Amino acid sequence: MHKLWASTYKEFLLLTRDFGGIAILFVMPLILIITITLIQDSTFKSVTDTQIPILVVDNDQGNVSEIILKGLNESGSFQVITETDENTARDLIFKGKYQLAIVIPKDLSVSLSEKVSQNVDGIIAKFGLGETSETMEVPEIESKQVTLYFDPATQLTFKSSVKNGIDKMISKIETQSIYKAFQEQISDDPNDVIFETDTFITFKEVLPTDNDKEMTPNSVQHNVPAWTLFAIFFIIVPLSINIVKEKSQGTFVRLRTNPVSYATVLGGKTLVYLIVCLIQFILMLLVGIFLFPAIGLPTLDISGRIPLLFVVATFAGLAAIGLGLLLGTIAKTQEQSAPFGATFVVILAALGGVWVPVFVMPKIMQTLSHISPMNWGLNAFYDVFLRNGSFLDILPEISLLLLFFLATTIIAIIYNEKKNAV
Repeated sequence: MHKLWASTYKEFLLLTRDFGGIAILFVMPLILIITITLIQDSTFKSVTDTQIPILVVDNDQGNVSEIILKGLNESGSFQVITETDENTARDLIFKGKYQLAIVIPKDLSVSLSEKVSQNVDGIIAKFGLGETSETMEVPEIESKQVTLYFDPATQLTFKSSVKNGIDKMISKIETQSIYKAFQEQISDDPNDVIFETDTFITFKEVLPTDNDKEMTPNSVQHNVPAWTLFAIFFIIVPLSINIVKEKSQGTFVRLRTNPVSYATVLGGKTLVYLIVCLIQFILMLLVGIFLFPAIGLPTLDISGRIPLLFVVATFAGLAAIGLGLLLGTIAKTQEQSAPFGATFVVILAALGGVWVPVFVMPKIMQTLSHISPMNWGLNAFYDVFLRNGSFLDILPEISLLLLFFLATTIIAIIYNEKKNAV
């Protein structure tokens, strides 16, 4: 224990004398989590505070275009700007002045009404309630097309949401037009309601509850665990650099002259950097609890979850430390350890779902994500933050993190012994 304490104290002195390293470990993750959460907060709100200006070219000037414009205005997401010329609107979009232009074709309302009336008349005629199909002249009505112009830099998710929203509005308009046409054919009294046009099938989102209180996910609950993990795993960079520096400065040679095993040396590093990981985690929690509400973000709710959160943070820290010990043991120069460590953390974060949710990845990437320790830690954090999980729920993930730490540390010790035995 005395040797382990001496090794731990040595690591503490090395770390406290490196002010730049301390800034990277503590300050940069806080700036990162605040910036990312502020940027992503609007995507988690049902009604955004910022309206996107869009252009609308209304060549119809009928009831259909009126309903479309009303739906766009009532959505609260768009600031509708009327434009009269399609070419002008297209040029503005392709130059990036606006994100979206909607061009409503001419005579859309009239053509839709004629098409619906034609279909209804045909159905009624087949039931023998109107003219026979042989005597009816059925003119061909040309289909209409609503044109959308998107800024080439617009993301695919925004395009899909707009297309789905407009398609839903058009479908509702067509359905109501069909009901109205049947109403006019069957009854002469406009006040006689035959078809109920209210939506019959609706959907309801059921959220997990904690003490009879719904747990609504927000940007803070997603970003704090994700970027806390990123900060924890980023310690492999200064940790591996310190190990390489000790080898290049001859510190390891001096240690080998003393009866101190390599496992004891690594044990001291593990204790110091595990404390660093937990301090990082505490700072992230404090930012989520006190700073985020002050800048208009949701408050991080950790009530009743603190013990499990610290369990996950501890095992995630061990996994990160094990990876840093292995990298520092294998690397021969700081030029090898620093770029490789930083790049490898970014790769693990991408695979683990920190950057992009795993479920939207290609199948092969979803499979590879299961080998990322960040994915294990992130799932464990989500089990606690969002799924109201218990210790048994996070046991598989923390077990994997512990095994990863043991495996990487043992490999580092074996590699060091074989290298020194040569």
